[in-house]
Amino acid sequence: MTAAGRPQRDGLSIGAVLEQLRGDFPDVTISKIRFLESEGLVRPGRTPSGYRQFVDADVERLRFVLSAQRDHYLPLKVIKEQLDAADRGAEPVAPGGTPLRAPRKLVSLGGSGSTAAAAHEGPDRARSGMPTADDFAAGRDVRLTQEDLLAEAGVDAAMLTELEQYGLVRPGAAGFYDPDAVLVARTVKAMTEFGIEPRHLRAFRASADREVGLLEQIVAPVYRHRDADARARADELVRELAALSVTLHTLLVKAGIRGVTGG
Repeated sequence: MTAAGRPQRDGLSIGAVLEQLRGDFPDVTISKIRFLESEGLVRPGRTPSGYRQFVDADVERLRFVLSAQRDHYLPLKVIKEQLDAADRGAEPVAPGGTPLRAPRKLVSLGGSGSTAAAAHEGPDRARSGMPTADDFAAGRDVRLTQEDLLAEAGVDAAMLTELEQYGLVRPGAAGFYDPDAVLVARTVKAMTEFGIEPRHLRAFRASADREVGLLEQIVAPVYRHRDADARARADELVRELAALSVTLHTLLVKAGIRGVTGG
């Protein structure tokens, strides 16, 4: 693992770096790269006009960070310690002593050699059906009336009243709903076919609120930074954490169900 690169003539823009990384790390975004820079994990040079200028060593460093997060679930603090050790000439290792190496460019799963690539790629939330950070990105600002929601979700006004009573669906300040409210209503309607009523689902709302509260505590200090990129970094961070939170919840439920079914 090489040390962080220094500016060089004709370096790569952040967009060019993103294109290089996207093949192996489809979840990576420009905001993510900026966040990793703000945490000291990569230190690109700057042009006289202030634009970031990456070199090959920076890209290698980013691959190492993203691979360590995805394949070994290492926190950024540990990854930074590993990088600092590598800068001093030591070989970075994962917990348990497994050597950590910057990943080589993997063959696309759709192309030749995909079996070998998949064997080394490690867990991938996108391919496993788990949510990714992009699933929590702000979508188009679609505003639905109550009539729109009832028609789209296939529920009646009485059920919508219950959904709102137990906090499962919440209209915005102007009284409109978003597309996620439609999905919630449809999901609850499906659950009612098994004898589950909206009042039984209050624990889901409370659990979600607790998770959101925890994530808010983590990202609030980043939002308070005064630099221009602070909001973008915080938005990226909260999306990453949300994806991990939902993934963890899903895996814990799966483990619990195996206990119920004896599987």
